[in-house]
Amino acid sequence: MNTTELIRKKRNKKILTKDEILFLINNYTKNKIPDYQFSAFLMAVYFNGMNKEETSALTEAMLHSGKVLNLNSIPGTKIDKHSTGGVGDKTSLILAPIVAAAGIKVPMISGRSLGHSGGTLDKLEAISGFRTNLTLSEYKKVLKKVGAVLIGQTKEIAPADKLIYALRDVTATVESIPLITGSIMSKKLAEGIDGLVLDVKTGNGAFMQKTEDAIELADSLIQTAKAFNKNVIGFVTDMNQPLGNYIGNWLEVYESIQVLRDGKKNDLTELSLILSGAMIYLGKKSKSLDEGIEEAIRILKSGKAFDKFVEIVKAQNGKTDFIIHPEKYPKSKYKEVIKSNTTGYLSEVNTYEIGMAAIDLGAGRKTKDDKIDPKAGIIFNYKIGDTINKGVGIAELFSDSKSGMDNAKKRITNAVKISKSKPKKLELIKEVII
Repeated sequence: MNTTELIRKKRNKKILTKDEILFLINNYTKNKIPDYQFSAFLMAVYFNGMNKEETSALTEAMLHSGKVLNLNSIPGTKIDKHSTGGVGDKTSLILAPIVAAAGIKVPMISGRSLGHSGGTLDKLEAISGFRTNLTLSEYKKVLKKVGAVLIGQTKEIAPADKLIYALRDVTATVESIPLITGSIMSKKLAEGIDGLVLDVKTGNGAFMQKTEDAIELADSLIQTAKAFNKNVIGFVTDMNQPLGNYIGNWLEVYESIQVLRDGKKNDLTELSLILSGAMIYLGKKSKSLDEGIEEAIRILKSGKAFDKFVEIVKAQNGKTDFIIHPEKYPKSKYKEVIKSNTTGYLSEVNTYEIGMAAIDLGAGRKTKDDKIDPKAGIIFNYKIGDTINKGVGIAELFSDSKSGMDNAKKRITNAVKISKSKPKKLELIKEVII
C-alpha cells in the first residue's frame, strides 16, 4: 500500500478499508510513516470524517497496537465508566467503591488533567502514597482482591493512541468525533471489560459545548462499543456549571468523602448514583436501570461504599489518615473569599473560566512539566437558580501562589452572573442512550 494514495483517498472523501486503516496505524506506530504524512491523514479525517465501519476499524487497529488484557481469571462481571471530563467531575471516586461494593469488578484506567478539566489520577495522587502507576500484574491483583482498581495508562495499553493523541494535540485535530472515539474506545476495550457506561458532557465547561455534538459523540462511542460486543449505556450530562461544589484535587477527594461517608446530597451525588446504577444494571446485579440506582442508593446509605473506598486506597498504597480525618489535611498558604456585591439569583456560570481559575491557583497544568499543588482549588458555594444575598461568599479560593490567587479572583468575578429574575433550573441528564 502507498501512504500518499491513502491520504489522497480520505482527502477525496472516499471510504478506507479495514486493511488500509490497519496499514496506516501499524506503520505510524512503528515509525515507518513520518509525522508530516500522518498529520495530513488526521486533517483529512478531521474534515471528512469516518463512517461507523471505518471508526470501528480505527479503534481495532489502535486497540491491537498493544496488549489487550484478559481478565477471565478474575471472577465477576467487569464494568467501567468513561467521562469526557469537566470541572469538578469526580464521579469515578464515588462510583468505583459503590459498584465494587455491589459485587461488580471495576477496572479503571484513567487520565490526568487536560486543559481546563481535572484528571482522576491527579485527584487520587492528592492522597499521600496512592500509586496510580501499578504494573499490569499489580493491577490484576488489586482488582481481584478489592473489586476495583484505578490506574493510569501504561506503555503496554494502546501505544498507538499515545502517539496519535500527541500529534492531534499539535495539529488542531483533537475535535474529531471518529478520532475521539478511537482514542477512548481503544483504551477502554484494552482493559478487558464486559460493559461500559459513558458520561458525555455538554455545555460551556465541556469539550463538546453543543448538545447535538455531544449526542453525536455518544452515538459514535456506543456504536463502536457494540461493534465489539460490549454492553453499553450512554448519558449526555450538563456541564454548564461545576459538578458538585469543590474544584481542585484534594478538595475533590474531600467532597467525595462527604458523599461516601457523610451523605452529602447535591448534583454530584445524583449523577454518581445514576452512573453507579447503570453500571450495576450492566453488571446484571439489577433487572433495570431504576433498580440499579436504588441498589446504589442502598449501598451508599449503608456505609459499605466508604469502607470500600478506604480498602481501595489501602490496596494502592495510599495512606488513610486524611481519608478518616480529612479536616487535618495541610492547608494552603492563602485563602480568599469572593463576595457578592448584589442580591439576586445565580443565573449564569462560565464553567470553562472556573476551571482555568483553578489552574491559576495551582490545581492544574499550564504546561506538561508543571507540578500540581494538591491543596489548591475552589469551593463554589452556589448552583444556578440559587438566591445569593449581597455580601455572602460566592466562592472560596485556596493557593500557595499570590499571583495565582489574583488571576483566579478576576476570572471568577467575571465568570459569574447574578440577575433579578430566577433562571430555569438546569437539567442534569440531557439524554440517555441505550
